[in-house]
Amino acid sequence: METIEAIYKRRSIRKFTDKPMTAQQIETLLKAAMMAPTGRNMQEWEFLVIQDRQTLSKMAELLPNGPMLKEAPCAIVICADMDIEMAAAFYAGDCGAAAQNILLAATDMGLGSVWLGVQNNAERIEKVKKFFNLPKNIEPFNIIALGYSAEEKGAAERYNAKKVRFEKW
Repeated sequence: METIEAIYKRRSIRKFTDKPMTAQQIETLLKAAMMAPTGRNMQEWEFLVIQDRQTLSKMAELLPNGPMLKEAPCAIVICADMDIEMAAAFYAGDCGAAAQNILLAATDMGLGSVWLGVQNNAERIEKVKKFFNLPKNIEPFNIIALGYSAEEKGAAERYNAKKVRFEKW
């Protein structure tokens, strides 16, 4: 699939089959994530891969936006190492770019995915940190549920010319 096609085709998938993902698929997604740009090339991201069915089900109960984790065969928790100098200034963009690469790579690979927000929600951050016993310096950014889609969604049309200006406001 061409990159532009993956961008247009990508949709939030919240229903998954029980078909497991392979180690190679997961590694491919992580490699794609780590190809994202980062401010000052800090690469402050950290990734926690979850495939244990019981853990995924508990995560679904933990987060109000996580019911699909009961079905998803895999989740990747994207975090930032806040001990890295200036990570606080850059991690949202850097982890967001890594997340987008995972979402697009998953689409390209024929997988479904959905971004579950954690960042900027103190309650969710604390729940994720406690649930996974994350070190103090590790800040969860988001969770991406992944797997083979059990639902079909057509491409969305989101282009809005009213949101575009040229040369000046």
